[in-house]
Parts: sequence; C-alpha cells; structure tokens
Amino acid sequence: MNLFRRPFRYRNDNVALILIGLNIGVFLLEQVYPPVKYYAALNPGAVLNGWVWQFVSYMFAHGNFSHLLFNMLALFLFGTQVERHIGSREFLLYYLLTGMLAGIFSFLVYWFTGAYGVFLLGASGAIFAVQLAYATLFPNAVIFIWGILPLRAPIMVLGFTAIEIFSSVTGIGRGVAHLTHLAGFAFGWIYFLIRFGENPWNSLIRR
Repeated sequence: MNLFRRPFRYRNDNVALILIGLNIGVFLLEQVYPPVKYYAALNPGAVLNGWVWQFVSYMFAHGNFSHLLFNMLALFLFGTQVERHIGSREFLLYYLLTGMLAGIFSFLVYWFTGAYGVFLLGASGAIFAVQLAYATLFPNAVIFIWGILPLRAPIMVLGFTAIEIFSSVTGIGRGVAHLTHLAGFAFGWIYFLIRFGENPWNSLIRR
C-alpha cells in the first residue's frame, strides 16, 4: 500500500471541539496578556530570527472577537462533520498541515515582496481547507447563508474562492490575508489528491 495513502485507525475524539477550545483559550490569554498575540502571529522578521513555531501558532491567534467567532463557527459547522467522516487523526493532520503550509506560503510571499512587518494571524487558511473537504465529502449538503439563502456546499466553496481571488487581484478588503485563504484551499485540494487519490473537482461539479 502507498505510504501516503495508508489510513489511520478510525477514531472520533472530537478534535474539532478541542481546536475550538484552544483557539478560545489563546484569545482569552491575549486579552489578559496582549503580547501573546505578537509571539503567536506569523511575522516574517521574527521567523527569520528563529521563531519558526509561528508557522503553527498563527492559526490559534485572532485579531478580534468577530474574527474568532466566524472562524470557530465555521470550524464547528464544517469541521465536526468532516472529522466524523474521516476520523480524528486524519482530520487533525489535514487541519494542521494545510494551515501550516498556508502559513509557509504566505511567509514566502511576504519575504519575496519585502513585507517583513506583516503580522499574519487567524485560522482562516485551515478553515478554507476544511470547507473544501466538507464540500468534497458532502456535495449534496445545503448550507443556508445568513440563515436565509440556501446554497449547495460546492457552490458555497467555489463562490467563496471566487470572492477571494477577486479581492486578491483588485486589492479589495485590505488587511485580509486573501492569499493565505486561497493557499489553504489549494493545499487542501492537493491533500485530497495525494492522500485520498481523489480530485475534489469531481465532487464540486457533481449535479
């Protein structure tokens, strides 16, 4: 069996809920001791000085309550379902790996463009990967945007991706890490190709 496709033994340990708890815990710690945010957020200058843990820690730091709320709501709605389907170990690997790779990609972009003063934080890169996984595994699921507008999961994911591409190209929504979001989506896609031998496109365009 291909080493990259060797499955984990299935377990459901509610890792998504644990991740939510960790994110909330870090946010509360930021309120008590604000410098935590700057130790955790991914800063190119700090990484070049050896703070390599920021490739992972940036995923657990958030700029404000609404930033945390929307990311954790998405992790709860989509992540718990993905975890039940693929198992906790697979889900944890998927979440951390796609988020870390999105951080590394962002670091390289900042490095090559000379943006050494940027502080990248938030779980959005990994969340975009989770949303892709949800749409791939549950292509017929219907999501109600704002509790009103019904959209099939693949349409939602493709729509969000199109918005991120448009925003990145036009510069709309400055201060939002659109490239990190897209990188999370892209690395999630690659994960499905390598780990599961499945092309998400086949599910996203299924009618």
